[in-house]
Amino acid sequence: MSDPNTVAQQPGAVLRGAVDLSALRNRPAEGQEGAPADGQAMSLVMDVTDQMFPQVLEFSRRVPVVVDLWAEWCGPCKQLSPILEKVVTELAGRVVLAKVDVDANPQLAQAFRAQSIPMVVALVAGQPVPLFTGAVPEQQVRDVFAQLLQVAQQNGVTGTVPVADSEQPADAAEPAEPELPPLHAEAYAAIEAGDYPRAIAAYEKALAESPRDAEAAAGLAQVRLLDRVQGADLQTARAAAASAPLDVDAQFAVADLDVSGGHVDDAFGRLLELFAALPSTERGRVRERLLELFGLVGDSDPRVLDARRRLASLLF
Repeated sequence: MSDPNTVAQQPGAVLRGAVDLSALRNRPAEGQEGAPADGQAMSLVMDVTDQMFPQVLEFSRRVPVVVDLWAEWCGPCKQLSPILEKVVTELAGRVVLAKVDVDANPQLAQAFRAQSIPMVVALVAGQPVPLFTGAVPEQQVRDVFAQLLQVAQQNGVTGTVPVADSEQPADAAEPAEPELPPLHAEAYAAIEAGDYPRAIAAYEKALAESPRDAEAAAGLAQVRLLDRVQGADLQTARAAAASAPLDVDAQFAVADLDVSGGHVDDAFGRLLELFAALPSTERGRVRERLLELFGLVGDSDPRVLDARRRLASLLF
């Protein structure tokens, strides 16, 4: 399988390297049953515990597993979970949903570094593919799942699981993959080919035609980040930023790598410090980059909310 820590292999992922499941991979199952045998019907939505997680990892070699990290007290989780279940059911066995109560399963929450929930991560051939955090619209979930199926296919995970009759969707006879708008499809194809400038152009055209296209805006921010970090070396970038603390481009380079590596707070802190240190006439670019990264991480993410408050205090 391709390296799961390569963002280019994961359209839509912005938490590269943020998940380490090695501590859980070989855990004994303590009486839990393993993954269903080939041909055995199973539930498409299952509750997963720390103890049974090794079986889930193994099962992800047959079919992509989407992990929903949630908690009973989490309002956005209750908004998102029904959407995830609906989309998984419509895919009729091409994807399985594993629900993890972070309060009851702290080891899994720690392994996935679930700093905020809901957090949604996929497993493909035993490897994590971070997807998104926060409650997102149904269409965005469909788009992300379409990307996930593409990533799974690239890595040879193309199986399906037999579905219990009670979980068959009403239109199970035609389990069509979610259709993408033409420019979105063009952008995804370009991302798969590693042609980020073409993907950027497709998203920009989509936004020109429909300025309120939230999916295109999110996709544009993601692919711009992919383009900026491609081939970048973190140590070299950090050294350049340390030697020139007011060099906007040098600080941007480290912030981009931090976001792509899951160190969101570090990236926001770096750019907010830069914003505060610059003359007011030079702050515009930093503010624009912060707003772009806020949208990329998700407006409902607590880290974004905190950074927005800090930025507002610096502005006013």
